Amino acid sequence: MVPVVFVHGIRISGSAWVEQVERVGARHPARAIDLPGHGAHRGSPFTLSHAVQAVVDAIDEPALVVGHSLGGYVAIAAAARHPERVAGLVVAGSSFIPGRTLQTPFRLAHRAFMRLPDRGEWISRWQFNAALPRPVADAVAGGGIATEVIPDVTKAFDDFDVLTELAQYPGPVWLINGARDHFRRHERRFLEACVDGRLLIVPGAGHYLPLTHTAEFSRLVLDAAAVVERGRK
Repeated sequence: MVPVVFVHGIRISGSAWVEQVERVGARHPARAIDLPGHGAHRGSPFTLSHAVQAVVDAIDEPALVVGHSLGGYVAIAAAARHPERVAGLVVAGSSFIPGRTLQTPFRLAHRAFMRLPDRGEWISRWQFNAALPRPVADAVAGGGIATEVIPDVTKAFDDFDVLTELAQYPGPVWLINGARDHFRRHERRFLEACVDGRLLIVPGAGHYLPLTHTAEFSRLVLDAAAVVERGRK
């Protein structure tokens, strides 16, 4: 069975994928990694090359790589640069071309959080508790919330040409977005860049689709894995 590797979003960690790892892991080898500067690697510098290497290091045989938000952009880079390691690509909440429009809100939030005595820990936990199901919110908090990594992340994507990188990957791609996700602004351009792409929209879901609609997202990942399996035979 094709392995599945999950790549998390900014500030959180692989712990956020706890429900997907359990559901998908019942049928496929599944693991969730921590990117540089996050989770078990909190405090280490984040660079795109190091993030891509973290994905590649988690792959023992060609895998379906599933990325959300920041993890989606990292997954695209990993697939473009190491296509022989990526049997398929699922990109969720990452269909917005990086640039000042995307980076400025993160930089402003970082400045505001860093002025607080707890560096925004309480507010961040409150936000995730309000947005996510309790088990997932608890897992996110348990993995740590690395607000301090934001400047490194935004800098890493200053010159990242996501559409060119996506076009370099020859394998199957699933672009999955919540209907209310503000990160889906350029999804049609992303789809056009794919060599073998498809676009799926989940009604009623927002940017945290994989974490709020865990059962539905797991089913979509399993569907993608089944397509990859058939393609390997």
